[in-house]
Amino acid sequence: MTDSKYFTTTKKGEIFELKAELNSDKKEKKKEAVKKVIASMTVGKDVSALFPDVVNCMQTDNLELKKLVYLYLMNYAKSQPDMAIMAVNTFVKDCEDPNPLIRALAVRTMGCIRVDKITEYLCEPLRKCLKDEDPYVRKTAAVCVAKLHDINAQLVEDQGFLDTLKDLISDSNPMVVANAVAALSEIAESHPSSNLLDLNPQSINKLLTALNECTEWGQIFILDCLANYMPKDDREAQSICERVTPRLSHANSAVVLSAVKVLMKFMEMLSKDLDYYGTLLKKLAPPLVTLLSAEPELQYVALRNINLIVQKRPEILKHEMKVFFVKYNDPIYVKLEKLDIMIRLASQANIAQVLAELKEYATEVDVDFVRKAVRAIGRCAIKVEQSAERCVSTLLDLIQTKVNYVVQEAIVVIKDIFRKYPNKYESVIATLCENLDSLDEPEARAAMIWIVGEYAERIDNADELLESFLEGFHDESTQVQLQLLTAIVKLFLKKPTETQELVQQVLSLATQDSDNPDLRDRGYIYWRLLSTDPVAAKEVVLAEKPLISEETDLIEPTLLDELICYIGTLASVYHKPPSAFVEGSRGVTHKSLLPRTGSNESVESPDTAPAGGPAADQPSVIPTQGDLLGDLLNLDLGPPVSGPPMATAPVQMGAVDLLGGGLDILMGDESEGLRSDVGGSPAMGGSDGSFTPAPNTAAPTNVGAPLGTGLGDLFDLTGGVGTLSGSYVAPKTVWLPAMKAKGLEISGTFSRQVGSISMDLVLTNKALQVMSDFAIQFNRNSFGLAPAAPLQVHAPLAPNQSVEISLPLNTVGSVMKMDPLNNLQVAVKNNIDVFYFSTLYPLHILFVEDGKMERQMFLATWKDIPNENETQFQIKDCSLNADAVSSKLQGSNIFTVAKRNVEGQDMLYQSLKLTNGIWVLAELRIQPSNPNFTDLELSLKCRAPEVSQYIFQAYETILKN
Repeated sequence: MTDSKYFTTTKKGEIFELKAELNSDKKEKKKEAVKKVIASMTVGKDVSALFPDVVNCMQTDNLELKKLVYLYLMNYAKSQPDMAIMAVNTFVKDCEDPNPLIRALAVRTMGCIRVDKITEYLCEPLRKCLKDEDPYVRKTAAVCVAKLHDINAQLVEDQGFLDTLKDLISDSNPMVVANAVAALSEIAESHPSSNLLDLNPQSINKLLTALNECTEWGQIFILDCLANYMPKDDREAQSICERVTPRLSHANSAVVLSAVKVLMKFMEMLSKDLDYYGTLLKKLAPPLVTLLSAEPELQYVALRNINLIVQKRPEILKHEMKVFFVKYNDPIYVKLEKLDIMIRLASQANIAQVLAELKEYATEVDVDFVRKAVRAIGRCAIKVEQSAERCVSTLLDLIQTKVNYVVQEAIVVIKDIFRKYPNKYESVIATLCENLDSLDEPEARAAMIWIVGEYAERIDNADELLESFLEGFHDESTQVQLQLLTAIVKLFLKKPTETQELVQQVLSLATQDSDNPDLRDRGYIYWRLLSTDPVAAKEVVLAEKPLISEETDLIEPTLLDELICYIGTLASVYHKPPSAFVEGSRGVTHKSLLPRTGSNESVESPDTAPAGGPAADQPSVIPTQGDLLGDLLNLDLGPPVSGPPMATAPVQMGAVDLLGGGLDILMGDESEGLRSDVGGSPAMGGSDGSFTPAPNTAAPTNVGAPLGTGLGDLFDLTGGVGTLSGSYVAPKTVWLPAMKAKGLEISGTFSRQVGSISMDLVLTNKALQVMSDFAIQFNRNSFGLAPAAPLQVHAPLAPNQSVEISLPLNTVGSVMKMDPLNNLQVAVKNNIDVFYFSTLYPLHILFVEDGKMERQMFLATWKDIPNENETQFQIKDCSLNADAVSSKLQGSNIFTVAKRNVEGQDMLYQSLKLTNGIWVLAELRIQPSNPNFTDLELSLKCRAPEVSQYIFQAYETILKN
């Protein structure tokens, strides 16, 4: 009879009966009773009342009974810690039993009882078991150390168990080695900075020796450990690869994937010119292909891993296209993965074969699969240019089938083909227009509308086609409404006379009758563009579009490198790093591939972006750090500052204003304008002591001279302007003290180098726990400063550890006037909490590189800015001469436009431009002849005078440091 009988009884008074049976003198009855107790416990009944009676059954030689009692103990020890202490003596006694199975069972159970009081008694038996003569006991004790470390890490370190565990790596038994590696890896994950697995060539050699004789799990532990090792050169990497390669032929798929992970990682260090590199590529293909003959669930996991491998090294499987052809009985999840890999492997050599296969799939019965197959044909056309024509004709054949969903998918991908190959396949538009009435899906309708709007000049009845869509405008999805609005505006710009009513109708529908803010805003922009400047509208709306890229769904290179390090784990199935889905992500470390030493070649797949492209252009597919908390996403730390809005709008400031009518008037009647404006005012100012505008004071003495000579004299730049010496960077200060942030201390500064702004931070962990999952967010601020990338802290921050980070910033964030103007409110999140602080940034980080104004423009703009916008400041105790001042300021993008000497004073005329387009003009007076007078006088003129005070502070900071 089976043990199922124990689960069937549910009579009342059972506990009392069991109690009697447990105390019976008959061994068989006792065993039966314990089995009933375990059965009740398993189905969720509370049998904790029997604790003392079950514990009494421990004193037995029967191994089966002992196992059952230990199982009960593990379950109830936590709720009855005082009672559990009763069992300690038996545990200690069992650890010295002559039977190794009982010794191992005792130490294993003690490790599973998570009660502090018991762990103290566990140390001595565990120390003996770690040095036991029987390997089975040693391997069990090794795992027990990891369990004990999880309960009480300090105890394990004090008792020296970690050192014993390290010694076990040199054990003669391969299973003991594997368990020691597993235990150390587990402990190292929760303490990333501890460097427990201090691997060196000798220990690696021992691991590789043990690898051949381990069980499957043991091999996986050892291979995962090897993957974290950094070989000292390419010869060592090759040697390890040679010894790991036999694991590729293992029957267990987990062992195969772990071996693939090690080889993929170490291949980074091998030169592509080596013969061995080519051999390794050939050896990697067969095991991956073999994985695809397993059951569907394993196939899916293998395919998700192969997807990563193909993105990193497509050459491994480039000749294996046929294995990825779909079988009729494959589940849909396997079919879709295979399809994805087929497209990644598609090349000129195999495209005919792939297209024939995809065309076949498009006639299948599974709608989702057919849609994906049609999309795949389009992706092949975009990826392999030589096949585009064949792909288009295949798509046209599919459209002729008149199967509704096939037609709709075909139209969506043909739109992409038009984007990739403009003016090449437009002859098919007529065929597409025939199917207009059958389109009922938003994406297909939007694609068709885009085609009609983009090629309106080639379609005679384009206005009628778009008008037919307009009839049910409010019932359409947002995607279709936006596309229809743009298409009709395009049509109007191409055929203005025939479509005036149509464009007014759509603008009215979009702006007056719609609740959607995106649609309304786009409608208003088009309306204003068309009403104020049709030429500009044409340039904006009909601008030449960039070609779409070949692979839009490639994983970002840095993330791909990290995922390759997680092959064979859940991360490789999700295609996300562990930190994105592991709750709390305790000890999740960010891994990356090894640097290539053998050659300088790029290790990216041929499909990824060229290495020379700007880093900012790489799509940030997934943030490397954990997501910000909800309140951090809409961070608004302070109330909006009341008062007049900041003059940051480009319409008020910037080039528009400077190049406007004011300049034409000034330069139209030059000599008279200058003569009336610069009449002999004294160099130092008027009779009331007030300063006069700089160009007036710096006027030439012969006012009646022709303008040309006057300007030439005024802007005499013979005293050379200094060379670029790099923007001034203030020393780091503490922004967030540890006592206010639960042990996290943040200090930092701001810098600007070669046009990019950085926030240079030092994060210090002064707490007792590891910190991870860092993220940062800025509140709205006066100049729209915002992080240009996530806060990259690649490894969890251990106690008393610091990390330096340079966070790139941009100025495209939300703008809100702050008080003071350069105030920045910051929120930093980690696994402990969210912390807030504010800091003042120096304004000179916002001075842009193209802030040098032309001389005539400078003169005209100075006159154009009202005198009440001029402010004067004194920079005290600055003993630099004019050239040194000019050179120092130019390093921080304050440019000297002109320099001249008036009555023994050096006058510097300077310009600078802020990131939001505000120009600031300056006149700086220096008295080089008088060593006792070291104060500099600064006059600033600006259309937004509220920034002047902060510009002066920037001048003072730069010149005095």
